[in-house]
Amino acid sequence: MIHKKIEIEINGNNKDQNFKAELDTYLLDDLANMKVERKRPAVLILPGGGYRFTSDREAEPVAIQMNAMGFQAFVLYYSCEPATFPTALLQTAKAISVIREHAKEWHIEERKVVLLGFSAGGHLAASLGTFWNKEFVYEALKIEPKRIRPDGLVLAYPVITAWEFAHQDSFRALLGEEYEERKELVSLENQVGEDMMPVFLWHTFEDESVPVENSLLFAHALRKKNIPFELHIYQKGRHGLSLANGETNPANEENLIVLECQNWITMAGTWIRNLA
Repeated sequence: MIHKKIEIEINGNNKDQNFKAELDTYLLDDLANMKVERKRPAVLILPGGGYRFTSDREAEPVAIQMNAMGFQAFVLYYSCEPATFPTALLQTAKAISVIREHAKEWHIEERKVVLLGFSAGGHLAASLGTFWNKEFVYEALKIEPKRIRPDGLVLAYPVITAWEFAHQDSFRALLGEEYEERKELVSLENQVGEDMMPVFLWHTFEDESVPVENSLLFAHALRKKNIPFELHIYQKGRHGLSLANGETNPANEENLIVLECQNWITMAGTWIRNLA
């Protein structure tokens, strides 16, 4: 495995000058005796944390599972509060462009560069999915829109709506003093266009922090625009399950091991492989 840490630099509203966004790579190298150069899907993981921090539980353990399925994996530790919109969005777009830039060196299948976001990280992934071709994104980075467009989104219990079923703390952290004037823009069920990429979503009925309506509203918006999606709703499980197994179950918290939810990552892997 090749592991690197790459600083992601952008000009944005990063009010915490001591924090530098970092892209961690988890790269599988070809085996010398195989004599085959494999191209692998790439998965860029965006941990959750309410735009206040990035959760370790939704970072490296997930990357290792992606490697186990034969994918190149990346984790972006993006800027959170006090940084505000669109800092993390620009960092994510820049990270996608870095992955595409190194596609040959890192044995990546260029048409299968996927974002995997958890909770607020799901909102970040869906934000790039909806805003990749907006001038305020690509002009800020001076990068062609097609270079920052993900080929698919995997959204795990994502924050989506800023209205009735909102996780308001995430939006207040994301928008800061501009909360009232910009929350319509970042309520993503209203931003889905016909140029969206396919989406895989999963959520739990019992999620009280980010209600399941967030995924349902997004799926409904995708359906109206005829964007392909796959949606899985599990009955059991609180918010923030990550892998829903012992690897991501903190000893000092409520039980986050939910057997029936553990297959989400296998289904997402199959979905990624089948992307056109």
